[in-house]
Amino acid sequence: MVRKKKLEEYKQRIEQAMTVLGEVSEDTTTPRNIRRAAKESMDALQNAELTLAVRASNAISILDEILQDPNMPSYTRVKLLNVIATLEAIRD
Repeated sequence: MVRKKKLEEYKQRIEQAMTVLGEVSEDTTTPRNIRRAAKESMDALQNAELTLAVRASNAISILDEILQDPNMPSYTRVKLLNVIATLEAIRD
């Protein structure tokens, strides 16, 4: 029962992350390479062949790389940091 509850919570976290990443990937004020990284992390989160935790860590590593970009608007950086915080709670 506990396991099922955790799984639901993790799926909800991934949904939240997908929503925010979707916003970032469609925000035309955000540089193209950052939008592309947001799309790539969305793809990583949707890879059904992997466990939820592996999907989350793949997405986090993509986002970690792009966070160093000096051209990133600060509001986008805050959104991506929030996504990372949300995904970091997902464990196997």
